[in-house]
Amino acid sequence: MNRYCFCLQVRTDRMAEYVERHRDVWPDMQAALRDSGWHNYSLFLRDDGLLIGYVEADDLDAAQRAMAATEVNARWQARMAEFFTGIDGRPPDESFLLLPEIFHLNPNDLAPQPAAPNHLAED
Repeated sequence: MNRYCFCLQVRTDRMAEYVERHRDVWPDMQAALRDSGWHNYSLFLRDDGLLIGYVEADDLDAAQRAMAATEVNARWQARMAEFFTGIDGRPPDESFLLLPEIFHLNPNDLAPQPAAPNHLAED
């Protein structure tokens, strides 16, 4: 599973309403995301409106195409577009600025190492 991180800019004067809309994401929208291959999807919002998204997918382009083919996504994107700046009339989900991953802490990277022999210990 691949990890993707993206950012968008939410209008600062609309942040409270944007947060409120995400407290009750439509069940059919949630189902469409899952069915389209979006996994472990989270959104984070900074107090200046910077929105950071994280999602896992086998192929983000394929997952986005699958979502674009759904009626519920068209309705959701139309309702959400008014909250963003810098998307130039495109739907928000087509306006992601993907961020490159530069580090990932893999749980296996921290596997306990065998203790080094203590050469100072007395036998």
